[in-house]
Amino acid sequence: MVEMRRPTESDATPSMAALLVAVGARRDVEAFEALFRHFAPRVKAYMARLAGDSHLAEELMQETMVAVWNKADRFDPAKGAASTWIFTIARNLRIDAFRRDNRPDFDPNDPAFVQDDVAPADEMFESQEVSAQLHLAMASLPEEQVALLKLAFFEDRSHSAIATSLNMPLGTVKSRLRLAFAKLRAALDRNGDAS
Repeated sequence: MVEMRRPTESDATPSMAALLVAVGARRDVEAFEALFRHFAPRVKAYMARLAGDSHLAEELMQETMVAVWNKADRFDPAKGAASTWIFTIARNLRIDAFRRDNRPDFDPNDPAFVQDDVAPADEMFESQEVSAQLHLAMASLPEEQVALLKLAFFEDRSHSAIATSLNMPLGTVKSRLRLAFAKLRAALDRNGDAS
């Protein structure tokens, strides 16, 4: 006599791979719920064992299951089991979280990131030399041109504001500034050639 086997619950349940394919192909919510009920506790236990933190394990399980929902169309049952695919996602998310958590914080006071308060000696020397040349060149200008240069560049006034404050025509202010620049340039060129 042949023994009749009673159908079990697993006979009526589709395989995990079939459920995953259904989620990927049709965004089947019922299939995803079945996958979630089966894999969520297992993924959480896996994460808790690796991370040693139940809160982090819960977060990583949620991220894993969201990724399963979003990437289910990439699952190929010919390449591997559904469990392998899901746990690979979980492992990769755990590695990303580990890297993110162990990345050193930026310290703005780290000497490598703080600019030196003092310029290098060669830059300071060059700056002092240029400043001395500029003072010599300005000393060779008539006082009215020096006054215009100081108003325009040291006080950052516009040409029209200078004309108004000195009660001069705007064209006169512009032409005197142009003349002062030409004389400064010539004096700086002479001083630069002499050194």
